Amino acid sequence: MRKAISLDRTAVSPGAAQSKPGPTGQPGSTPPAEGRSGTVRPLVTESAAVGKVFFTNPSNGLNYACSASALNSGSKQMLITAGHCVHGGSGGTWMTNWTYAPRYRSGVRPFGTFAAKQFRTFNTWISSSDLGRDVAMVTTWPLNGNKIVNVTGGHGLSWNFSRTQAMTVMGYPGNRDNGQLQWACQGTTRAVGDGRIELQCDFGGGSSGGPWLREFNDANGLGSVNGAMSTLATGGWNRSSYFDDAVKAMYDAQGGVT
Repeated sequence: MRKAISLDRTAVSPGAAQSKPGPTGQPGSTPPAEGRSGTVRPLVTESAAVGKVFFTNPSNGLNYACSASALNSGSKQMLITAGHCVHGGSGGTWMTNWTYAPRYRSGVRPFGTFAAKQFRTFNTWISSSDLGRDVAMVTTWPLNGNKIVNVTGGHGLSWNFSRTQAMTVMGYPGNRDNGQLQWACQGTTRAVGDGRIELQCDFGGGSSGGPWLREFNDANGLGSVNGAMSTLATGGWNRSSYFDDAVKAMYDAQGGVT
């Protein structure tokens, strides 16, 4: 795990189209869920419902790291991350040996390691590396009979909100403490010309897939996921896909898978 390469930002393949999603209905949110009784309540800089991801890319055989977060759903087994953390995009394939360590800290895994059972991402990410759809949801296996959301708690999901939002961005950027500690960045997002959103956090590789949270609660480390870390642009501007009805549809399709 210490030797895993922090997965860097992805680039648009030559000629690949980018979607420009906008609100396709009324804004909506699903509720977060508390973890089991006795879970240590973290501060803004460390959430039990955010963790580090480790996997192998079969295209080159190398081991990489991303970020992800637990997402409350009917299954209590789901995570949300970036599309490029589960599939290589155009010309790539599905990642293997995929595991999630909630609140990972310098090799310590206080809640254990949860293995992926099933991935879901957008077809336009798979076929054309469309950064407007760089989102994925992952169903995990229970660990010792315990489901991830019941252990660490899980964030809610928000969609169709304004691109200007107060957000807390969390993850494991490789350019901060070598990706060994969870970092947080807070600010107000703005729109990008291609339809995405951005915030100037200067989080590097390894933060990919980390949640962009509305209404973050310092008391329990939970919020409502309204973005997932995708890329780093010039000037330290990190970018995320915009969450619309299509993201909610992914949540509906995957949220009950056990």
